[in-house]
Amino acid sequence: MMNRVVLVGRLTKDPELRYTPAGVAVATFTLAVNRTFTNQQGERTADFINCVVWRKPAENVANFLKKGSMAGVDGRIQTRNYEGKDGKRVYVTEIVAESVQFLEPRNSNGSNYPLPDENEAPPGYGSTNNQQPEDPFKQAGNPVATDDGFPF
Repeated sequence: MMNRVVLVGRLTKDPELRYTPAGVAVATFTLAVNRTFTNQQGERTADFINCVVWRKPAENVANFLKKGSMAGVDGRIQTRNYEGKDGKRVYVTEIVAESVQFLEPRNSNGSNYPLPDENEAPPGYGSTNNQQPEDPFKQAGNPVATDDGFPF
């Protein structure tokens, strides 16, 4: 069985950091993730996905990410339910992050992008600077040959 989720998106608000009664850090945040297609009006839509991360990674998320930050989340989907204050059953589906990658330089404030809002799609993805990252697979323009002579 497999339960694996990998997401890239922007935080819709600052993460919320709390501690359990036992002193374990837990941070929650919502990630706005662009869909790969546009709606009938030609606009890009997004999904707003609730994420939770525990322990030291939770403190790192709270210290280094903020509204508008781009992040990568690797984790699993978890569902839970509880009885709400009104006596009704509340169902929650969220991503439990095993790791969170900070996808912008620490000094970047995301100022090149409007901040995402849960009522509108987040901005498109792109670098905050004009430099292209070095291609680690670039072989000076020459294909890599294998023993059988095929370049793959």
